[in-house]
Amino acid sequence: MLAIFGALGSVLGYVLWAAYYVFQNFGIAIIVFTIIVKAALFPFSVKQQKSMAGSSRLAKKQKELREKYGNNRQKLQEEMNKLYEKENVKPMGGCLTSIIPMIVILGIFYAVAYPLTNTLHLDEACVNKALEYVNSIPGYSSGTTMTTYQQVTLLKVFPNVANTTEIQAIFSQADIDKILNFHSGFNLFGVVDLLVIPSTQGLFSPYILFPVFCFLSNVGSQFIMTKVNTQMQGQQGCMKLFMYALPLFSAWIAYSVPCAVAFYWIISSLIQLVQSIVMAKIFSPVNMTANAEARHLALMLENEAKVEYVYAPQTVEAYDKPVKTNTPKKKKK
Repeated sequence: MLAIFGALGSVLGYVLWAAYYVFQNFGIAIIVFTIIVKAALFPFSVKQQKSMAGSSRLAKKQKELREKYGNNRQKLQEEMNKLYEKENVKPMGGCLTSIIPMIVILGIFYAVAYPLTNTLHLDEACVNKALEYVNSIPGYSSGTTMTTYQQVTLLKVFPNVANTTEIQAIFSQADIDKILNFHSGFNLFGVVDLLVIPSTQGLFSPYILFPVFCFLSNVGSQFIMTKVNTQMQGQQGCMKLFMYALPLFSAWIAYSVPCAVAFYWIISSLIQLVQSIVMAKIFSPVNMTANAEARHLALMLENEAKVEYVYAPQTVEAYDKPVKTNTPKKKKK
């Protein structure tokens, strides 16, 4: 499974590299890259929102059916299917549209977390040899024990080891120049170094804002989504705990890894937040109900117009013709 996400990350890495090639700044490249991918996934997001809004719109009718046929599961399922068919709602319609974006999001993560192999598309064996060499230097490791993020932190120390015999034996000069150029692009707006790990700077460093913003953006995104999506407002217990536990976990990870990863999470959460608000307003249960009623009324008027056009002339002619009855004729005397 990880190999699949890695392969997808390698494909998406070409998009990330193209954005970096244009802007020569990894932070801006992440913003553009995330917007491009979100735009590509927008049709799936629309279908998912429609499915959620449709299910929310039918919540009251579903409750009535459960109260009426609660003791007869077969009858309840039949009536539920009739309701879905009548209202043109697919209860499982949002599943596939949720799975595909999730797979792509994991692919995006692999593109950002493995920049040397998935973005620069350097040979993986060479990158692993470079990591082994750097980690073997006493007191001079790649900066994190998490193997997932060591490629990012390798970039941070690479200018200091680029001229060593070991590195020059691993990479060609063209690859070394490519990595050095890539390293220079991690300076965001001349103020923030996205290769810095917040945990190495202390709690009072400005870099502590990355895990803080990571937590706030995730919590804010989920909180507002529960407000604009009425179907999510009934979440209780473990679901609400999960809503806060996941942002806390992401904040802890953001504190322990290079800021580039946390920056991607923040940008992704903010874009997802804006997208969710817009779609929830357009495809809200109220709007979906109004549109459904408008379509139903238009269909009724169309059917009435057809009936009037086809049968009215025949009705008029019927008044001009003698009406046949079954009354027997009287015999003449």
